[in-house]
Amino acid sequence: MADKRKTDQEAQGAQYPEPRFDGGGVADLARAKASRRQFIKGVIASGAVVTGSAYLFGCSPGGESARSAGGVERMLTLNVNGQSRPVDVLPNETLAMTLRYKLGLTGTKLGCDRGECGACTVLIDDVPTYACSTLTHAVRSRAITTVEGLANADGTLHPVQQAMIDELGPQCGFCTPGQIMSAVGLLKVNPNPTQDEVRVALSGNLCRCGAYDHYLNAVMRAAENGRVSQA
Repeated sequence: MADKRKTDQEAQGAQYPEPRFDGGGVADLARAKASRRQFIKGVIASGAVVTGSAYLFGCSPGGESARSAGGVERMLTLNVNGQSRPVDVLPNETLAMTLRYKLGLTGTKLGCDRGECGACTVLIDDVPTYACSTLTHAVRSRAITTVEGLANADGTLHPVQQAMIDELGPQCGFCTPGQIMSAVGLLKVNPNPTQDEVRVALSGNLCRCGAYDHYLNAVMRAAENGRVSQA
């Protein structure tokens, strides 16, 4: 009886063979009782051959058309603070990374890096925008303004920057550039805001020091100074 069951199992195995995924060089190394070092080298070599073959002979899914369809131009020219800045940008690179690490504009801070704290706020076509949540390729034809671009050519500070100093707005100062950019964006469209309107405009900028009243007073002061200068 046992011999008959064994014969039936062998026949069934011949009819429905179990798939094998260990054929090739790695399996040969294992059967040869290779050392751990030899086994790892065999795995690396096998992977390199497969990857190199796909690259050389276009064996990737979709071939050449897939690569061209998914490719993007790396070299961009960005309009930053009124200047044309050529820069090499990765397809998934955020504007915050480009500004800080490619263009050296470190006034744009990286806090949460998830669009919550507002430390990376810049103006895109005069609209406050989180740079950490914006792909650089999406703003290649837009006007980008960072905190470095607010002061005049002679070094005179922007009214909001000066008001921040006068009202002792910053404490640690980390969130201050984002607060300033949100305030500048507000005053561009509403030069005479109420305190509640200022609170709403700055609501997307967190201050770990809790200096919200100082920032509020600074924006109101900047608005007042703007009205005085226009009178």
